[in-house]
Amino acid sequence: MKQILLAALLFVSSIFPAAAQEYYDIDVDLPQYPEMQPIPDSPVYYAPAVDSNYFFYDGMYWDYYNDRWYASPWYNGPWSYVDPIYIPTYVLWVPISYYHRHPGYWRGWNTNGPPHWSQHWGGDWQARHNDYYRGSPRGNARAPLPDYQRTYSRSNYPRAVQQQNTLHSQHYGYRPQERVVQQHYDQRGITQGQPQVQQRTTTANPASRGDSRERR
Repeated sequence: MKQILLAALLFVSSIFPAAAQEYYDIDVDLPQYPEMQPIPDSPVYYAPAVDSNYFFYDGMYWDYYNDRWYASPWYNGPWSYVDPIYIPTYVLWVPISYYHRHPGYWRGWNTNGPPHWSQHWGGDWQARHNDYYRGSPRGNARAPLPDYQRTYSRSNYPRAVQQQNTLHSQHYGYRPQERVVQQHYDQRGITQGQPQVQQRTTTANPASRGDSRERR
């Protein structure tokens, strides 16, 4: 019986890699929608004025806080924890210079390159991450920003998750390309938009899509 239960839990975790049913408040508390800028040669955006390791990619905001990754479809959360295995490769490829808060163990690393994730999380993480992303598209469009959220500041920000999901479904027609983001949307009950033709960006080393080994 225990073996059956364990198998069922493993099956569920394989379908839902991101624990989207638990929500967190982290280091992000913004008074209004942040100004986002594209990172050159990347489909990822960053927020120059936000004092956090804060990014936007494929229809989700991503924040690296206390050695854990969190994601949200809304700029000020609430946030869902994402296991490092499922963090999109393009997010992991962001150079250290775009992170505003550097952990101590990054000291001495080249800020023009990404953090040494495989050195930090180990070979097992590397193998499982690459296996999860094997066969993913080798190029990716830069997703549009959810500009409709500019109308919401701290005074009228919708904190109720169900309200956020409804507004996002109504006003953001983009359909995510990454499986982990699609699963976040599904778990939250967000209706995914129709496929859109968008301007593609040139990403460094696109032939290595799905392989998160550090680029030198």
